[in-house]
Amino acid sequence: MTSLENLTLLSPLDIGALALLVTLWIAIGWRIEHPSPDKPSTSWIMADYRKQWMQQMIAREVRIFDAQTIGTLRQGTSFFASTCVIAIGGTLALIGNAEQVAGVAADLTDARSPAIVWEMKLLVIVVFLTNAFLKFVWSNRLFGYCSVIMGAAPNDPVDPKAASFARKAAALNIAAARTFNRGLRAIYFGLATVAWLAGPVPLIVATIVTCVVIWRREFASQSRKALLEEDV
Repeated sequence: MTSLENLTLLSPLDIGALALLVTLWIAIGWRIEHPSPDKPSTSWIMADYRKQWMQQMIAREVRIFDAQTIGTLRQGTSFFASTCVIAIGGTLALIGNAEQVAGVAADLTDARSPAIVWEMKLLVIVVFLTNAFLKFVWSNRLFGYCSVIMGAAPNDPVDPKAASFARKAAALNIAAARTFNRGLRAIYFGLATVAWLAGPVPLIVATIVTCVVIWRREFASQSRKALLEEDV
């Protein structure tokens, strides 16, 4: 059976739920990274703080704090990358036992579907996890590049090259954070995809809830409000 023939095993509601999942994943990511000027996202606001951080960095003679902070950020990317590898391995193991998964799902949901259907659903989870893994790995490397630029920056803030190094380090820092956030969103929607095992309606509900949660954290959270408070 070809891939196109396999897709025919999915109901129209399943295909619609999957399309909604992918559409909202792309849409919320685009909105977060391209917010309106009068309502910036938390990630967009943090980008300005990262620029300020690098400007302050070149004025510090001792940069132990900056090095430790970058190290902590890299540890975070490494942790999530390792978590994704473990999750991918577990999901692939489930795909290898799709018949048992189909049996358990049939007992829980009364849904009688071929094992290939469950394999396709699990494969979507693997795709999200793989995407997240690649994002975290690249984010780790970008933070590494940033640390090198920080180490190469002149210790004298009046050095004509200092401002240029600060801009480069800030650009790499922001790119690393943006990639890290993309990885997190892939995990969020990958977790939402787990609901598909219970049927297309649970997937639709999980997708919408996930999108709302991400939107709230980026545009209506208390942390965003704190970041926008005017400095005294």
